Amino acid sequence: MADSIPAPFDVKLMNIVANVAFVLVALMLLAASAWWVLRQPFFPISGIKVDGEVTHNNAVTLRANVAPQLKGNFFTIDLARARTAFETVPWVRSAVVRREFPNKLRVTLTEQVPVAVWGDEAGSKLINGFGDVFEANVAEVDSDLPRLDGPIEQAGQVLGMYRVLAPMFEPYDFDIAELRLSSRGSWKVLLDNGAEIELGRGQSDEVSARLQRFLKTVTQVAGQYRRTVADVERADLRHNDAYALRLRGVTTVSPEAPRKIK
Repeated sequence: MADSIPAPFDVKLMNIVANVAFVLVALMLLAASAWWVLRQPFFPISGIKVDGEVTHNNAVTLRANVAPQLKGNFFTIDLARARTAFETVPWVRSAVVRREFPNKLRVTLTEQVPVAVWGDEAGSKLINGFGDVFEANVAEVDSDLPRLDGPIEQAGQVLGMYRVLAPMFEPYDFDIAELRLSSRGSWKVLLDNGAEIELGRGQSDEVSARLQRFLKTVTQVAGQYRRTVADVERADLRHNDAYALRLRGVTTVSPEAPRKIK
């Protein structure tokens, strides 16, 4: 029996290339078929489970508001877009969205925790403990929250200043009702008893040092007029090594002073 003649190298190479091409085509057809199947309405999302803090929202309204924005089925839904949809809901600070086999989404929410009202009384903004300003229904929060105001890009700085100054009034049983930072960088405090204190410009260490000097001496100054710290109506600390003070029931204008003739 004659020995078989080995196939030429070019024939072997063609066979290998043909086999590889066949395998690649088969894999592409398989992948395309799988992708087509996954995109069909065979795997709809049948439910959304909501976990976490939902004090200002409830699972029913969340699903009703967000579900129309979700596109795709269990396999094709864009989880990043789904997360963004939940985070646009009022009071939601962050959301984590993941698939839960076989046909559900599980969403874990973290709600905003306001520490102060932000802006003027006509606004509807709050600020959280991280210095982030967010839109919400101010009527839903504690009416005793302080009001902070200033350039929106400096909200974190305003909150930081509040945290420095608020404890300084505690020994005198006063609370900060409002703290404002002007566009020129000047600080102003309104206390819960109605007293206004102009603090001037500066960083927290400069402003707090100025306020500390005032608080250490104002009791003695008010006592000279038989008044207490609670009688302070207005104080201006923007003077070097001094301050201007107005006390309830105290005037420096003599009753005999002549009136101006118009």
